[in-house]
Amino acid sequence: QGSEDPQRTALLLRKAWTLYSVTPLYRFGRGRLRDYARLLGAFIAAERQKGLAVEVGVELDIKVALSSLPELRGSEQDQPAVLVQLSSRSRASPKNSEDKILWSGCFCCVCGDDLSENMPEDFTCLPLFLANGAECYMSVVGNWFQQTFDCVFRRLAISPFNLSWMVAMWTGCKVDKAASAVELVFSVPCLPQPLDISYAIHPEDAKALWDIIQKTPGEITQEEVDVFMDCLYSHFHRHFKIRLSATKLVKVSTAIASAHCDGIVKMLHSQYLSGVLMLLTELAISQIQ
Repeated sequence: QGSEDPQRTALLLRKAWTLYSVTPLYRFGRGRLRDYARLLGAFIAAERQKGLAVEVGVELDIKVALSSLPELRGSEQDQPAVLVQLSSRSRASPKNSEDKILWSGCFCCVCGDDLSENMPEDFTCLPLFLANGAECYMSVVGNWFQQTFDCVFRRLAISPFNLSWMVAMWTGCKVDKAASAVELVFSVPCLPQPLDISYAIHPEDAKALWDIIQKTPGEITQEEVDVFMDCLYSHFHRHFKIRLSATKLVKVSTAIASAHCDGIVKMLHSQYLSGVLMLLTELAISQIQ
């Protein structure tokens, strides 16, 4: 699932993105992105007058840019992704210096046919939103989109059930260069102080195990995911006498991507970018429906 233009989508890689689900946008005009950037810029300036969305003690001119990322689509039915960027240049900076990106956000829909099939004409379906940067900017940008397009943003958490699916799917992906370890982080409940257990597996060992379990390449069943996790739990118990089934899976990391239960994802491999976004789109749609 390679992207059409790696340079255009590379800005999504190796950054921590906070996930949101977004209800359909009402009367969002794709041909008006420049107008929206100007209106959002004016809204941010007005909020700054109230003391919001500003770095303390720094005089900044905040620029807003909205652009289309048609590369981030799974099918012709999907709406092209929309990138929102806030950049700044301090008034003390030299004129030829580059603007600094303060905050980025990306609306996207990869294989979101379930939601877009029966969508009325006036609505645009971009159910997944990724945000990178300070929460104060997310708050202001989110407010403007909610007021302008009558939509709702909600933080998108990832359940232990979905994390186990992610680690199984991503472990089975082929990676050309030396892959990083497959790591699972578990939180131990009912303790006076927080305690996490980190469990790292060599990527070749994890893939070999998955290849034995998976019956049909390209297809994954719940039973296969359960067997994969049970094997990892049994191995850990044999060595450390700790039952991981009594803990909560809170984070998974692979060479493809990492995901935290709080809804923070880092995508690491351009070849599988669309596949990761397709899975996250599915989670966002399930929260909306």
